[in-house]
Amino acid sequence: MTRRPRLVLLAALVFLLLSAVFGADATGRLKTQGYDDPRSESSRAAVLAARHSGASPNLVVVAQARGGSVDSPAARSAGEALTGRLAAEPHVNAVTSYWTGDAAELRSRDGRAAMLVAHVDGEGDRLAARVERLSEELGTPAGPGTAATPLTVHVGGPALVDAELQNLSESDLKRAEAVVLPGTLVLLVLVFGSVVAAALPLLIGVLAVAGTLLALSILGSVTDVSVFALNLTTALGLGLGIDYGLLVVSRFREELADGCSPRTAAVRTVRTAGHTIVFSAATVSAALATLLVFPPYFLRSFAYAGIAVVVIAAVSAVTVLPALLALLGKRVNAWAVPWRRRVHSGSRSRLWEGLARIVVRRPLLAALPVIGLLALLAGPFAHAGFATPDDRALPKGSAARQTGDLVRGAFDMKGAGALAVVTTGTSTPSAREDHARRLSALPQVARVVTPEGTFRDGASAPLPGSARSAAARPAGAVASPARLSVVPLVDPQSRAAQQLVRDIRATPGPAGADVLVGGPSAVLVDAKDTVGDRIPLALSLITATTFVLLLGFTRSLLLPLKAIALNALSLAAVLGAMTWIFQAGHLQHLLGFTPGPLSTTMPVLLFCIVFGLSVDYEVFVLARIKEAHDAGQDDTSSIVSGIARTGGIVTTAGALLAFTLLSFGTSQVSLLQFFGIGAGLGVLLDATLVRGVLVPALMRLAGGLNWWAPWPIRRRRVPRPASRPPPDSAVGPPRPAPPPSPGTAPVPPPARAADRECACAATAHTVRTTPAAVRPGPHDKEDPS
Repeated sequence: MTRRPRLVLLAALVFLLLSAVFGADATGRLKTQGYDDPRSESSRAAVLAARHSGASPNLVVVAQARGGSVDSPAARSAGEALTGRLAAEPHVNAVTSYWTGDAAELRSRDGRAAMLVAHVDGEGDRLAARVERLSEELGTPAGPGTAATPLTVHVGGPALVDAELQNLSESDLKRAEAVVLPGTLVLLVLVFGSVVAAALPLLIGVLAVAGTLLALSILGSVTDVSVFALNLTTALGLGLGIDYGLLVVSRFREELADGCSPRTAAVRTVRTAGHTIVFSAATVSAALATLLVFPPYFLRSFAYAGIAVVVIAAVSAVTVLPALLALLGKRVNAWAVPWRRRVHSGSRSRLWEGLARIVVRRPLLAALPVIGLLALLAGPFAHAGFATPDDRALPKGSAARQTGDLVRGAFDMKGAGALAVVTTGTSTPSAREDHARRLSALPQVARVVTPEGTFRDGASAPLPGSARSAAARPAGAVASPARLSVVPLVDPQSRAAQQLVRDIRATPGPAGADVLVGGPSAVLVDAKDTVGDRIPLALSLITATTFVLLLGFTRSLLLPLKAIALNALSLAAVLGAMTWIFQAGHLQHLLGFTPGPLSTTMPVLLFCIVFGLSVDYEVFVLARIKEAHDAGQDDTSSIVSGIARTGGIVTTAGALLAFTLLSFGTSQVSLLQFFGIGAGLGVLLDATLVRGVLVPALMRLAGGLNWWAPWPIRRRRVPRPASRPPPDSAVGPPRPAPPPSPGTAPVPPPARAADRECACAATAHTVRTTPAAVRPGPHDKEDPS
């Protein structure tokens, strides 16, 4: 990369342009929803119901009488006209109205509002465009929602919720990018003290984001991908690009300050910092790949986006960035800000060195308060409840949210929350009627609607126009799916609704038929079961892959176990804090969300992402501690040296990534608020309390056990990553030294009093290991390699 830097940069520019051109339409290929298991009973019931008897309602229309009751002649006439107009719309079917069906559940408790439910065909952008057009047309001056008519119309339902979620997530993403990009650049300038050096990590982030958009656009054309993956792409792309770029640029400037030429400094940077980045990217990718074990494509989409952004950021950091640094050379420090002209990023941090010395001097006293704080934060997660996202994830001013609040407050029937009960196999109409009677007698059931009639409280109550006479019914068994619509009296997200699903599934079905239960409450029950069943497998995979990768990186058995334990503790603290905020409702007035149960998928997503980022910082710290230990320092000195060398980098990287993630806390969608605040809090806790206090404290307590490993691993020789290469003219594999003449002793390398000397500035290129007896002074610019 440093031999042909201009060719590398040209290839990067071509890649960026192609990604911008072909990845620009990624949004149009992505979808909302994706919280359910496509192989679950509720999903199979929805497919069968849509195929044979029409899909479930996804549009809810609430008409409020401007004065008086919805049963007044004027309101009834306007309601019948509204029903006819909705039924005449293209791509709208299965319209059910209070004024044409005389269903008491479609009338509000005070009689001032009535409901219509319907299904709108389509998916993705087509469905969103159709429901948004319907919402606008029903409120136009020519429509029934004007002052000239006795009805005020509100439109909502799952289809409009999805459309508004997609629009808001896109607007939030644009607003976050407008704030994050310039804000991050300003912070990087403050850290590096140079505009040129600050722009390089941001360049890696832009490459990672653009390349991932191209990957999502390709994936969206062949499989289902969630639109929310775009938000992760921006946050993680910029964050990891800055992390890796910060590590590379800091090490490069350090090598330049030691007298290396630009090309050799770039080679040495990749040989050390690049080695760390490769292992870091592998561990983060392995953590994100764990999301692939979950069937909902909402979670799998974040795996696609996350792995793509990690790989592109890592490859760019070890290819594009070294080529650019080799060309820039000392100009990497150009355009220095006046008050930071003498900054040398990557050198020892006196603040973190002092903190590390305090911690290793009293490790238990330092670690116990931090562990207690994290345990206290984790407590609320023991009482967490779970649900699938609905209109309450939207702001209160949105149309779908207002309609949902109206339905929950004024109606016994909860909008489009009816359960679809599909019977398959061979059954007779009379057997299906008996089954419908049994279901209508269950608690929390308003009515059961079948092709043969309607049932309430275990008795038949046929609806006009829908019931058929007994003589018209086939006398024999029928071998085709039949659908029963069970209308509940409770909120679809409530525990009572979930229990109703279980009661329906436990109720004996028609003889010779299989019963499948679908609908919003059934989706929630199946989603909780799916996630709960896969969590043990996910935990096993993420633990095993992290352990193996860290074992290969550190050649230690204890350090990977310590890293996994600390990550689990910090993650528990984050999940507990999120439960305290979003479920208990603290900070709701500040953030503008509606308290409620946590989404079934968000804790899993937060776990995998924060776990991967925590291991990312763990690798950064352990790389320098191991480098110091391999160079001959004792356990205590190597811990202090590693924390001093990485404390500033890890804290800066964590602060910048947290700034990117926390920007989503300003989102209008509570799902994005949960993700941004949770991931940002996890990064801050990990980059400060965990890496700054718990890691050095526990390593100091372990002492020599930190570096113990079974003999097959211990016997393998690992090349010293910090060995100095020859000058530019001879960059390549080192030549073996000629064997000594017979009878002569080998000549030892010349001893030096200084801690380290850059081979690039010396005429004789030698490498030495600092003896354990030599200790660096507090002001020495010491590199243990």
